[in-house]
Amino acid sequence: MVKKIFLKINAWLHLWLGIVSGIIVIILSITGCILVFEQEIRQVTNPWLHAEKQGEQLPPSVLYKAVADALPNKEIYSIWYHGEGKTAHFSLNSDSMVYVNPYTAEVVAMVDHEDFFHFIEEGHFYLWFPEAIGEIIVGWGTFIFFFILLSGLIMWWPKRWSKKEMNNSFKVKWKARFKRLNYDLHNVLGFYSLTIAAIIAITALIMSFTWFNTGVYWLSGGDKIENIISKSDTTINQQVVSLQQIDKAWKKGTDEIAEYNKDQIIVSFPKKASDVIELCTDMINGSWRYVNLDQHTLKELPSSQSKLKDEQLANWLRRNNFSLHVGAIGGITTKIIFFLVSLICASLPITGFYIWWGKRKKKIRKKQKRLAHSASPQMNPI
Repeated sequence: MVKKIFLKINAWLHLWLGIVSGIIVIILSITGCILVFEQEIRQVTNPWLHAEKQGEQLPPSVLYKAVADALPNKEIYSIWYHGEGKTAHFSLNSDSMVYVNPYTAEVVAMVDHEDFFHFIEEGHFYLWFPEAIGEIIVGWGTFIFFFILLSGLIMWWPKRWSKKEMNNSFKVKWKARFKRLNYDLHNVLGFYSLTIAAIIAITALIMSFTWFNTGVYWLSGGDKIENIISKSDTTINQQVVSLQQIDKAWKKGTDEIAEYNKDQIIVSFPKKASDVIELCTDMINGSWRYVNLDQHTLKELPSSQSKLKDEQLANWLRRNNFSLHVGAIGGITTKIIFFLVSLICASLPITGFYIWWGKRKKKIRKKQKRLAHSASPQMNPI
């Protein structure tokens, strides 16, 4: 009896929470599908991302001066070398990104940040609402979706592990009538996509809620989170270092610090004598490593991240959260898998709604038949 009541409540929650969050799930899933291959699409559609290799890449100081001359009124924050045969781009106090040929120091393009993918990101992060509102809706919509995944697993679970039940639970009857096919697309594909969909939802919740982030960190064995802030030693020098010191930091990052994709690195330009030189290295499969250097001595500071392979599980999961969310963790193979699962997630509210609508119409027809039968004249026996 208790089990029956539990299953009934579970089914009711699965239905109505699915209806409430359906539009949110569809939007997040479709935009997620697009963003999975954002970098690959950009590489094909944006010619300014490519540069013909001509010897060695020029150091940050040379490229910095080229951009400063072209845009004298802009403040330059950092440079991102994207690797061999690709342009480098600068981050400035502007809505545009400046792309430079790292072999010739030629300013190749200024691209507005407000492009197609920025529009898709706004939808994925905030549903195109103001950030303060959209962030809450997306966060709790994702939380509801995660609950629906669990309740859906309970509803999918076969009553008996007979051959017939297993066929119904694990196989799509592609030649069946549309109503049955729709049910299988919801039930069977929902089950097969469950694990990846749960990973996508959990990693999204980690980004959405501090309490969820902290909880996952603690459950995975993490200790108290330390927020270490490092500064450069101003007792050595109270002036901002020259660009030549930035060049040395860049060389140290590529030659000594980086282990993976050594020619891909972000280097910051300090504005105060106490600022660190921040390097972003080891960019591989959606993960990266931040290393902070004292701008005067180029000594690695305590706020630097460890090598990913040396991290304990909790920190490894935290640093790979984005990689796990977008499916980049295993390269193009996992990206394709996550893309397909996102498509299935987008279809679940639609197929689920059709199942509910079909049952609703069936109930209405039955009710109409009962009413018609009760209203019809009764033959009195003679």
